[in-house]
Amino acid sequence: MSRTRRRPRIAITMGDAAGIGPEITVKALADAAVTSWCIPVVLGDAGVLEKAMAVTGVHLPVRRIATPDVAEGRPGTLEIIDSACIDQESHAWGRVVPAYGEAAVRWTQAAGRLCLAGSVEAMVSAPLNKEAMHEAGYAYEGQTEILGELTQSRPAMVMVVDRMRLMLFTNHMPLRAVCDYVRADRLLARLVLADAALRDMGIPRPRIAVAGLNPHASENGLFGREELDEIVPAIAEARARGIAAEGPYPADTVFLKSRDGVYDLTLALYHDQGLMAVKLVGFGRVVTLLIGLPLIRTSTGHGTAYDIAGRNLADHRNMLEAIRVAAEVARQRDGAAAPGLAAAFGRTGEA
Repeated sequence: MSRTRRRPRIAITMGDAAGIGPEITVKALADAAVTSWCIPVVLGDAGVLEKAMAVTGVHLPVRRIATPDVAEGRPGTLEIIDSACIDQESHAWGRVVPAYGEAAVRWTQAAGRLCLAGSVEAMVSAPLNKEAMHEAGYAYEGQTEILGELTQSRPAMVMVVDRMRLMLFTNHMPLRAVCDYVRADRLLARLVLADAALRDMGIPRPRIAVAGLNPHASENGLFGREELDEIVPAIAEARARGIAAEGPYPADTVFLKSRDGVYDLTLALYHDQGLMAVKLVGFGRVVTLLIGLPLIRTSTGHGTAYDIAGRNLADHRNMLEAIRVAAEVARQRDGAAAPGLAAAFGRTGEA
């Protein structure tokens, strides 16, 4: 039996050292379920994680390792590739520090390289802080762009919550620019990517819904031309290629069907259109899965929460779910999906 079939090795990045990432990391690793799913390897700063344990009351022995292959995955143990790059005397929770932003970027890059090298089967990201990252001189929008640059790919985000999967066509883009960005060739590329990713997850005949951009999906051009000129032709071409794409459907109703598992994935055309839907369905439980990458990566669906960092108020259940989903996808790709895969991804695409 291969290593992946038993328990995949998963790199977990600690995130911004001033945010809630360290707290939710140690809380998650204190749950015995994690080591039943995978062999977790943390990338971060052991000193900060020890401070997070003092804050949360979690007591985990820390085992520093040089490479993931020596990780043992013992329950109740924190195994870490320790960068020891955060000054412990000046460390403080809840503030923007460029050095913390730089460290978080480097941990993300390092985890991605471990995935590409086959040293780990997946990675899970705790949140970084965009302001700290930008002040450190990195112009990325977020971790998606870091990994896209590392892998020379254009990944897309899929939000997973209960039976609902939602893909963003655009991410952090001004709303004024979205209308110009909506083009048939770009939409088709996303539909092709979504279909391939869903098949990779074990869904043989994925059904994909496309949300409209304009009110009522433009009412046949009455409220805008984007649907008629770009979205409908993209869906028609996707269907000609054997992709079961449907729409465009008015955004005020399509997400209700997504919630109920009618579709395997819904394509939202801009950031808030999609994020409002998934967060209303399951705020605090949303997991982000990147597709279109030559690696498996999930992350929590929330930010660094500086306002509550260091106060033992952070809920770690979203981190637990991100780890679980990463482990399930890793097993699925290895052809040995665990029984929980249906719970992780909802319906299986059967007619």
